[in-house]
Parts: sequence; structure tokens; C-alpha cells
Amino acid sequence: MTTEETLEHNKAFIRNHFEEFVNRKNSAIVYQNFAPDYLDHNEPYGESVGFEPAKDMIEEAYVKYPDLHVTVEDIIAEGDKVMVRNVWRGIDSSTGKKIEFAGFVLWRLANGKIAERWATITSPSEVD
Repeated sequence: MTTEETLEHNKAFIRNHFEEFVNRKNSAIVYQNFAPDYLDHNEPYGESVGFEPAKDMIEEAYVKYPDLHVTVEDIIAEGDKVMVRNVWRGIDSSTGKKIEFAGFVLWRLANGKIAERWATITSPSEVD
């Protein structure tokens, strides 16, 4: 595979991960997509290693925002990393109000798996 093909493959892999993990509510995709020693530098409860913290976090989000949907606005790949700018939308189950938040996520891939994640995410805000 050429370098350009590899970069396009990595971007498609991350797009598909967001689609499965968030939009299709398939939390078990972590077992397929994450490396066993996956390191999340910015998990909401602190740095974490392994599948379960990410799986637990998204399952909590499925309950709080049952119609949660993420849209990838921009995606850039270089070397073994993919950077994504995204927007998340949903209805807060506790208030019934529409919310939106945005984020930047940097993923590092190794051996066809997600090995590391760094993220900056805004706080949810109500929208009309």
C-alpha cells in the first residue's frame, strides 16, 4: 500500500469507528478496534488503559443522550495519527432538551488498531 493509500485507509478506519461506536451504539466495537493496551490520555475520569473505560463511558452517554449522533466535520491523517474535528448532538434524557458539543480527537494507530487517544471536548450546551 502506498503512503497515500495508508493515510486514506486510516481516515476511513476512524470514520467507521465513530459510526459504529457512537451512531450505531455498538460499544463492543472497542474489542475489535482497540489495541489490548489502548491508552486514553483524556478519558473523562482520567487517563486509562484498556477497553472497558471507553466502553463504560459511551454506554453512559447512550443512556444520557439516547439519540446521540456524531458528525465528523474534518479529518486529517499524517504518519500513524488521525486528527478529527467533530460535532456531537442529542437530546438530554433528563431534561428533554437538545444539546450539542464539539471536539478534537487525535488517534494513534498501530498494527491496524487504535493504540492511543487524546481529546479536547467542549461542555454540552443547549441548542434550539
